[in-house]
Amino acid sequence: MTVVYLIIALLIILAAAELFTNSVEWFGRRFNLGEGAVGSILAAVGTALPETLLPVIALVVLGGDAGHDIGVGAILGAPFMLSSLAMFVTASAVVIFSLTGRRTLKVTVNETSMRRDLSHFIGAYALAMVAGLVRIPALDWLLAGVLVVMYGWYVYLTLREEGDLSGESKPLYFHRGHSPDLPHVWRIILQIVVALAGIVAGAQFFVEQVRDISVSLGASPLIVALLIAPVATELPEKFNSVIWIRQRKDTLALGNITGAMVFQSTFPVSIGLLFTSWSLPFTALLSGILALVSGTVFYLTLRTRHTLTWWSLAGGGSMYVVYLVYVLGFAHS
Repeated sequence: MTVVYLIIALLIILAAAELFTNSVEWFGRRFNLGEGAVGSILAAVGTALPETLLPVIALVVLGGDAGHDIGVGAILGAPFMLSSLAMFVTASAVVIFSLTGRRTLKVTVNETSMRRDLSHFIGAYALAMVAGLVRIPALDWLLAGVLVVMYGWYVYLTLREEGDLSGESKPLYFHRGHSPDLPHVWRIILQIVVALAGIVAGAQFFVEQVRDISVSLGASPLIVALLIAPVATELPEKFNSVIWIRQRKDTLALGNITGAMVFQSTFPVSIGLLFTSWSLPFTALLSGILALVSGTVFYLTLRTRHTLTWWSLAGGGSMYVVYLVYVLGFAHS
């Protein structure tokens, strides 16, 4: 029955993600927001709710060593999964939809927006790794404040972009059959709330099934939190990005991921710095290092080619493979 429940959870998340991408686009159009603001802030933070709540629940509700390991693993696992597997899924969507004639292999993004996202991620997450190596409690409090300020500055820079949502949007689901053409703001917000509720509920249901599987396999809490739980909690970002890739809205698709990377490397890390020992074992540090390597490759690709390519995005998946090989082959040897 666990497999059936997993499929049900996936369908819930997929339906909610479709509702969310549709409503957040109309929110951006209603308030004349740019692609960066819609994809990198609104969509990224909204769909980051499941993985943001996971470490909080683990630390507050579970507590103890297991709660600590799951909390730290969830905090580190989210950026790692976004920079590796989520990018690979996005690249796969580009290839698949190009083969079906829905789009081309060329990835077209707002270079300024993407470089801003990736540079903030690299800077913030590098600080998180340094804090995991240098154990000075006062430094943890200082870095937590710095990370929050960094995200606030990032949001300010992103919102300064002029409104420019390219392409057409599908009619708002909660507005179909009504007029005028521009939906009323309360309908947009209602659809966003319903979509977020579906995303959180579906992700939570999925996590519960994954947890049951991990317990039956006897996997350690840290490994589960780093490798298994983020696959479930990052599903909203993956589904949102696939939907936007299909619609040839590449900046929204990738901004949804890179914006979530910035958010996950600041606020949740601040929680980890303040409420855990943040003493990172090599297994945890390696995931952070690989995430930084992946982010740096994407940033350098933008600097040299002025866009991201499907094959560079697909290369992010190699970081996940490397980590999986290490965990399965060497972590317990």
